[in-house]
Amino acid sequence: MSSNSDLSPETLAAHALGRIDQATGAIIPPIHPSTTFERDADLAYSRGRCYSRTDNPTYDTAADTLTALEGGKASLLFASGMAAATAVFQALEPGDHVIAPQVMYWALRAWLLGFASRWGLKIELVDTTDLVAVKAAFQPGKTKLVWLESPANPLWQVSDIAAIAELAHGAGARLAVDSTVATPVFTKPLSLGADIVMHSATKYLNGHSDVVAGSLTTGVIDEFWTRIKQVQGQIGGVLGPFEAWLLQRGLRTLFPRVRWQSATALDLAQRLAAHPKVSDVFYPGLPGFPGHELAKRQMQGGFGGMLSIRIKDGREASIAVAAKLTLWKRATSLGGVESLVEHRASIEGPTSPVPDDLLRLSVGLEAADDLYADLAQALGV
Repeated sequence: MSSNSDLSPETLAAHALGRIDQATGAIIPPIHPSTTFERDADLAYSRGRCYSRTDNPTYDTAADTLTALEGGKASLLFASGMAAATAVFQALEPGDHVIAPQVMYWALRAWLLGFASRWGLKIELVDTTDLVAVKAAFQPGKTKLVWLESPANPLWQVSDIAAIAELAHGAGARLAVDSTVATPVFTKPLSLGADIVMHSATKYLNGHSDVVAGSLTTGVIDEFWTRIKQVQGQIGGVLGPFEAWLLQRGLRTLFPRVRWQSATALDLAQRLAAHPKVSDVFYPGLPGFPGHELAKRQMQGGFGGMLSIRIKDGREASIAVAAKLTLWKRATSLGGVESLVEHRASIEGPTSPVPDDLLRLSVGLEAADDLYADLAQALGV
């Protein structure tokens, strides 16, 4: 096989970096369930493995594949997206100031305003689509981290990663980007100046709704990355070997899955924008969507498989539409092969910034016509 530097990301993902098990010749990497590894006679670990919490070899191929796809230096796998995200914040010091989006994944938002704030981080939520507001939020000498999510769940707002990276670095802060929805298929935050990219690997990276996982990839191995690794090892939010193996399985089909889902999402967004019962469609691929021009520059080749719609007759009507759907499944999560629908305001509660007439749609691998037909019958005329 050619050297990795000669190959496209699609090939690297499909071939799991081209690794063959040296012991058996197997083209699918093996699972290593062992929790511990033998020391040498002099008590050293010349084979580089000590304990499975941080050293399980099943992690290697998935982590290294992610590193290659993101153009980074190293990756870590976690037991969930939340474990990955919170590890970044736990590598900070109490008293550090953090800038985060007003619209973001609700569970992390709740953790930041709850546990992280009680622990001593100074959390400031900002409209990260507004560069003036972001710039004004920096506190000289105190701001240590900017957290972005782009596109941001569930309104799919797009933030300017390159511009905010420049602002962060100019203020002596780091930039971390939750790129779960964009995936490395469409956006590589490290190439735009971000320091760390995070994924809820439960979603598109695995893509089959059968693994809960998270990942971090760094653009540089430095003291902060070392602290994140210590958080992972000491708190123990690591992935199991079987889950790591399933994640690598999912990564092999990442590019065709995500491209299909994105094309279908754009098709549905265009059709739904013309539907008389839909008051608004949130999708970065629509020309009238705020941030569309930025998305065209920042997202290469597609706009993702997520969109949201607002129903004209309000909250109860939106819940009724979801109830009438048969092909779209009413379930939490996104990025799987099956299409899902969710009334987000009900999930997120009274502090949510999400309109109460909004339905979030995660597009799967079904035919676009079938998905639209199901939506059309539920919406009615």
